[in-house]
Amino acid sequence: MSVATDDELWSAVGDPIRRRMLDLLLAGSGGTATSLSEQLPVTRQAVAKHLGVLGRVGLVHDTPVGRERRYEVDEAQLARAVAQLSAVGAAWDARLQRIKRMAEAIERAKQEGRQAR
Repeated sequence: MSVATDDELWSAVGDPIRRRMLDLLLAGSGGTATSLSEQLPVTRQAVAKHLGVLGRVGLVHDTPVGRERRYEVDEAQLARAVAQLSAVGAAWDARLQRIKRMAEAIERAKQEGRQAR
């Protein structure tokens, strides 16, 4: 199965504050900008902007609750992100295995050259 990498999605989760926000939302089954700002080293306004970024890529969705909005992680989009990460990891594992085989072949050739002398 081929999974295309979504640059906007990875740009969104590339920020450590946004990753921490996702962790908090998952652990607490959602939250508001106010409740998240109480647990993060940034202002409520900064949290709201970060939530906007996560919302644009579909990682969170919100529902109005009184004067605030309650944010929850979109599990389907998170699963898509995990699938992308797994695919990228598998591709890099394959590349690293090829590099390892090439390095081992070079080392064997060097050793055989030394033994022939």
